[in-house]
Amino acid sequence: MSPRNVEKDQRLRDERQRQILESAMHVIARRGLPATKITDIAATAGISVGNVYKYFDSKNDIFQALVENGQQEYRKFVEQALHIQGSSYDKLFWYTKNWLTYRNGWAITVILQYARTSEAVPEQLTQAVSERFIDNLRPMAEMIALGQSTGVIKDGNSMELALIYVSMMEVLILHNIPGIHEIAALTPDKILALLLK
Repeated sequence: MSPRNVEKDQRLRDERQRQILESAMHVIARRGLPATKITDIAATAGISVGNVYKYFDSKNDIFQALVENGQQEYRKFVEQALHIQGSSYDKLFWYTKNWLTYRNGWAITVILQYARTSEAVPEQLTQAVSERFIDNLRPMAEMIALGQSTGVIKDGNSMELALIYVSMMEVLILHNIPGIHEIAALTPDKILALLLK
C-alpha cells in the first residue's frame, strides 16, 4: 500500500472515530451512561453496531475516550483565551462569551460531572479526571492573577477564584443546552462583574 493510501486510511479512521465520539457524547449526555446502549450510539452516528466495535471495545472505552477528549478540548479552549491579545479582562471576556455558546460545552460538562461523581465510574478514571480538572484551572488562574496584578480583579487566591469562576461557568452552560435557552439575557460583562474590584 502506498504511503498516500495509508495516510488516507488513517484520516478516514480518525474521522469515523470522531463521528462515533461526537454521537456518543450527545447520547450519553442526554440519556446518561447506564441508559445508553451501543445501538443508540451507532444509530445516532448513522453506522452499524459492528462498525462501532471496530473502533472501541465497549461503551466504557467510549466513555473514557470522551472524558479524556473533553478535558483536552477544554484545555485548548482555556489556553486559547489565555493567549489572545489584550488585557486580563479581554481574555476573561473572550472566555466567558465563547464558553456560553461553546457547541459541545454542555455535553462535555455533563459527562465530566458524571465521571467525577458516579460510583459506576472506575476510581482510577475519577481520580484522573479530578487531577486534570485541577490542572485545567491553571490557565484561568493565570488570567485572574494577571488581572489582580493590574488591579482589575478582586484579591484572593487565584486558583480558588479560578475554581469558583469555572464552576459557575459549568453550571451556566447547563442552562443553555440546545433547545433550552434559559440564560439569553446573561451577558459576559454581567458575569465578569463578579470578579471585578
